Amino acid sequence: MKRFFRISLLVIIAGIFIYTLFYLYQKSQKQPQVFTTETPFYGDIINKSVATGSIIPREEVELKPQVSGIITEVYVEAGDIVTTNQQIAKIKVIPDMVSLNNAENRVEVAQLALDNAKIDYDRNKALFDKNVISTSEYQRIDLSYRNAKQELAAAKDNLSIIREGASKKGGEVALTIVRATVPGMVLDVPVKVGNQVIESNTFNEGTSIATLADMQDLIFEGKIDESEVGKIKEGMDILLTVGAIENKQFNAELEYIAPKGVEENGAIQFVIKAKVKLDSADFIRAGYSANADIVLSRKDSVLSVKESLVQFDDGKPYVEISTGDQQFERRDVELGLSDGINVEVLSGVEADTEIKVWNKAG
Repeated sequence: MKRFFRISLLVIIAGIFIYTLFYLYQKSQKQPQVFTTETPFYGDIINKSVATGSIIPREEVELKPQVSGIITEVYVEAGDIVTTNQQIAKIKVIPDMVSLNNAENRVEVAQLALDNAKIDYDRNKALFDKNVISTSEYQRIDLSYRNAKQELAAAKDNLSIIREGASKKGGEVALTIVRATVPGMVLDVPVKVGNQVIESNTFNEGTSIATLADMQDLIFEGKIDESEVGKIKEGMDILLTVGAIENKQFNAELEYIAPKGVEENGAIQFVIKAKVKLDSADFIRAGYSANADIVLSRKDSVLSVKESLVQFDDGKPYVEISTGDQQFERRDVELGLSDGINVEVLSGVEADTEIKVWNKAG
């Protein structure tokens, strides 16, 4: 019985050993590699450089008040279309007490001067009518009287401007009314009724009442890397992709390339600007981010292959074409324009040629 178990154990061990040898042999055998093929195709090849930026109006106009005070009325809101001289807001003047006091004193002094000049004028007028004084003497008195009246009018006008923000001499012209200086769309109204505003002067740019811009005259402003700036020039076509507008591209024309770069994150960037070409139905909001594809060169509907199918031997491009079942031969090709993914084929293959998809690692 023991002998039976001993023989059985030896048979099992021998079987495991033989199976292991067979398994290792099978693993050592190289599996045949099966290659797939692809055919050339007709497509558009666009060699482009990419810049990121945003779409902004070419000109933005900020409206500033000519007097300081409190906003009492706002006539527009963001998105409204305005014309030149249209009323935007109204300001209630809060006069400076020192300036107001000086203006009132000036009026009083001018009134006293006028009263005195009138007494002198009336007395000399009576004497002139009786031929007691000469004409030249009368003209001098008359001129002083008229100057006194003019000084009083100017003093009252100055007081009216300081107190009310409007000149009586100016008629309808009032500094308290902020008007549009250009036609366009209202982009922003940062003030509300009750806000205090400061006038624009030599020492202060003033409070912005509203921002206006022509939304049909837009530009793309972005930055491009120094490695790409040498490939572009003014007048090139640009395709704009706006992140907020899906499935649509806008045409633009490169207008400006900055002569000086700016360092950002260790790389030199150059500012570029391009005029956006809009149709009458197009509307793009100011500030949209966009990517600009600057078309360096382009060919439409040309015979192309994927660059991954092309191999190189001493710098000479070639592909392997199918001649039978898993049989391939080398075929030299002449390449044209490339976009980094697809490349134009000038000669060497036809549209129905089956090209080997090769595994470089294998």
